[in-house]
Amino acid sequence: MGIKIVPRPSQERGHADHGWLKTFHTFSFSTYQDHKHSQLGSLRVINEDRVSPRNGFGTHSHREFEIFSYVVSGQLEHKDSMGNVEILKRGDVQLTSAGTGISHSEKTHGSKPVHFLQIWSLPTVSRLQPRYFTRHFTDEEKRNTWARIVAPIDAEGVLKDSREGAGPAPVQSPLTLYATMLSEGKSLKQGIKGSKGYLHVVQTSGYNTEAASGAAIRVLGAPGAEVELREGDGAYLFFDKSGGDLTIENIGGKTAEVLLFDIE
Repeated sequence: MGIKIVPRPSQERGHADHGWLKTFHTFSFSTYQDHKHSQLGSLRVINEDRVSPRNGFGTHSHREFEIFSYVVSGQLEHKDSMGNVEILKRGDVQLTSAGTGISHSEKTHGSKPVHFLQIWSLPTVSRLQPRYFTRHFTDEEKRNTWARIVAPIDAEGVLKDSREGAGPAPVQSPLTLYATMLSEGKSLKQGIKGSKGYLHVVQTSGYNTEAASGAAIRVLGAPGAEVELREGDGAYLFFDKSGGDLTIENIGGKTAEVLLFDIE
């Protein structure tokens, strides 16, 4: 089954340095607008943010988006109009289903910067009741395997294999998010059920607007479909039919933290 892999180099992402915020945008966001990179199916935003201590995003409102944060390092303080107050740390995945409308703030907690990915997706149903979820996944749970950290609910509003406060965060969008910590020399295979996907290598080595460095992986699809990615790089995945197999190999000298979106 054929797969087309289209690289999205880190230095071609939108980016901005506001002093207190250093950010990259995979898709059009704020002042960065590129019609070639506006969204992929229900996946609308992947922002890789670094926020300095005692700073953050003040109270603001959202409607009709599924908003989740993947914390890479540091601590992120979340407060919202539903009464949720939480300090998020490395390994936490926090998901807010904005639905008919919520207000929230996100600020750095503590004396160190926070590095996190802010991800938005479009729900399949409008005017949903706002909901909030937090899940935690250790590095060991992601070590050389794909941990399913976000998954769609079914038609009855149920997420299979999920327990109260455990399992993947339930999203109201037709996408599944996996994460791995891939060790040097290791490879990992994953079957994709959707017709498309997106792969992102987390930029753990720091904010750099030049050519990507740090961890490196090779992405393999069907014979002849092969690309190499470094930190901050991403890749669009397109299948000639729904689903297919994808393999990644760590070809660098350090552990690679990788996110994989499986999108219907």
